[in-house]
Amino acid sequence: MRKVLAACFLCFLAVSGMAASPVDVHHFPDAESERRYRALVNEFRCPKCLNVNISGSDAPIAQDLRAAVYRLAVREGRSDREVRDFLQARYGDFVLYDPPLKPGTLVLWLGPGLFVILGLGLVAYRLRHQRAAVLDAGDRRRLRAILDEE
Repeated sequence: MRKVLAACFLCFLAVSGMAASPVDVHHFPDAESERRYRALVNEFRCPKCLNVNISGSDAPIAQDLRAAVYRLAVREGRSDREVRDFLQARYGDFVLYDPPLKPGTLVLWLGPGLFVILGLGLVAYRLRHQRAAVLDAGDRRRLRAILDEE
């Protein structure tokens, strides 16, 4: 029994070591720079992960993006707009949680509203064209017999 417990413990240690993620260590000149960096990395989506921002992703591409944000925003002193434009130009509109309105993103902006309108139209159509059940004489007699039993 001790051998089994020891083997389980060793497996647990091995797996927990693999789950550990690397930590980015950055030095900020002031609290405002750190606040700005944190806001920016929370604003961008990881290109590899689904719906995870780059601050919460362990993917190598997210680490590269965090390093790029740090370099651009803190070291080079670029504005937030310049950082956004750089990442958008390099990785496309997918890195933005709020993509710009342009012909390529019209489906993202108008799609949900169109689905709601189509769904409401389908429900209205079904309600208008719903037919009431017509019972013949035999069905009516059986229904009355069932109701009279109770």
